[in-house]
Amino acid sequence: MAKAPKTVVLGRVLRREREERGIGLREFAGRIDRDPAVLSRWETGERTPKPEDVARILTVLGIGGQRYAEVMTLIHGAGESHWLALSSPEHRQQVAAFGEYERSAKTIHTVSPLLIPGILQVTDYIAAIMSEGGLPPEQAAANVARRVARRAVLSGPEPARLVALIGQAALHQEVGGRATTLAQLRHLVDVARLPNVELRVVPFGQGWHPALEGPFCLMESDSLPPGVFLELRRTAVWLHSAEDVAVYRAAVDGVMRAALSEQGSLRLIADLLRRAEADLPVPA
Repeated sequence: MAKAPKTVVLGRVLRREREERGIGLREFAGRIDRDPAVLSRWETGERTPKPEDVARILTVLGIGGQRYAEVMTLIHGAGESHWLALSSPEHRQQVAAFGEYERSAKTIHTVSPLLIPGILQVTDYIAAIMSEGGLPPEQAAANVARRVARRAVLSGPEPARLVALIGQAALHQEVGGRATTLAQLRHLVDVARLPNVELRVVPFGQGWHPALEGPFCLMESDSLPPGVFLELRRTAVWLHSAEDVAVYRAAVDGVMRAALSEQGSLRLIADLLRRAEADLPVPA
């Protein structure tokens, strides 16, 4: 049975809390009267502990109050085929789960009809979204830093393969103003030339295609089961059943059929950039 995202995150949270206190796995298994192999499977997400097991672990670790409540939210519905965040603490855990999956991903398919995908956004573009979204300054700054850090998965010795399917409308949105738009278009041109990035634009006039239903991200890796992430304004949904993943794989194929080739997409973006640069006032 495939690991559920919620179970994986719960396991990683429990392991991190234990390790931060300098307690070894075998020692801690003894403290909670469990076999080390069982505790190990809980921490890797291979098995889902019962609520009373999680409560005992947290109590023995000395975790209480708000943190206790946050971790306990992860045990409810952990084995279900979807994960809908119903509270702010759970949404934060879900965002953390997305980060865990993205960092271990081998292939990422992101479909974004109206905005540049988060992993490809330049810093000022991200900042404009966060500030105009009404977030407190501290939270906005933290979100900007977290999103900027996501770019790391595209570099390094074993970078993820990214297939970004972007609606043409996203290229015309002046998020953050003209200067930010120019920087964003330049960044797309640069990223599109990376060997592990396939950037495709879905042009206007294609009729119906799955991207018109909204953005989504499908991630696959060797160490975690595939999952689909749907982010909304105040919540997000993780889908990881085989049936759901198959539906979104088919959706990716549908968007690919509507998209321009990589070369055609790069030409379109480069042309938009040239025209946008020509409209800039001459510096004094």
